[in-house]
Amino acid sequence: MTKIAHRLLIATAGVFGAAGVAGAAYAAHGTANSMLAATAAGMLLVHAPALLALAILVRQDWRAVGFAGLGLGLGTALFSGDLFARILFGDRLFANAAPIGGTVMIAGWLIVALGALLPPKGR
Repeated sequence: MTKIAHRLLIATAGVFGAAGVAGAAYAAHGTANSMLAATAAGMLLVHAPALLALAILVRQDWRAVGFAGLGLGLGTALFSGDLFARILFGDRLFANAAPIGGTVMIAGWLIVALGALLPPKGR
């Protein structure tokens, strides 16, 4: 599980980083949707390195990394995905996708905080 979680976190971080740069480039061209694109790109670019940091913690058997990674990854995908769907398709992913994604991201960050307070596995 650790090896799979490690690779999955790194792969997700890479996709988020690439999508964030592409979204920032789109926003820089001053289109009608540049504010949405900039917001989505910012979320992706902030959470990509966070997922890389969690990948390091997976290797150290940090207890909460799986839940934190799931929350940050899924939440960011929903939030940014909803904003990009509005730009690309003129409609949202589904009702309340962005607020649900934001709530899941907040929960992911709270799990990071909680995980820092828990003893390491096996101790």
